[in-house]
Amino acid sequence: MPEKLHPNVEKVAAVLAEHGVTGEIVVFSEATPTAATAAAQLGCEVGAIANSLIFDADGEPLLVLTSGAHRVDTGLIATTVGASAVRRATPEFVRAATGQAIGGVAPVGHPAPVRTLVDTWLSRHDVVWAAAGHPHTVFPSSYEELIRITGGTPVEVER
Repeated sequence: MPEKLHPNVEKVAAVLAEHGVTGEIVVFSEATPTAATAAAQLGCEVGAIANSLIFDADGEPLLVLTSGAHRVDTGLIATTVGASAVRRATPEFVRAATGQAIGGVAPVGHPAPVRTLVDTWLSRHDVVWAAAGHPHTVFPSSYEELIRITGGTPVEVER
């Protein structure tokens, strides 16, 4: 790991340590902004990548940790959370909610808690990989650990 990490990564690392997460943050020389690029760098299935997607649910941020093998059904998610509308958030909305940029949003380390849903599909993998606050970073975790550290709710994200 480089000597000096991006401040977002340092914040995520501190939150992970507070929660007893032992997996080490991996820093790539190139950005891994998509599940496919992250999986290729890690040598794992794309389904083992836990994408951190921020949605606008009636004006409130909603984080959906979804398997890289899935597309989120926003209608299903709206019904699940009781929102009239759920749509992909703008880059500005994502940064305001998380303090992080799209392509590197971590499931933790945000300025304030964000309601979180965790794709049940991730439970099929012993190790899942999530972004660590910057497009060049990821950390290993498990489905159960992601639920624990985020306070997330397990859900189906696609029909």
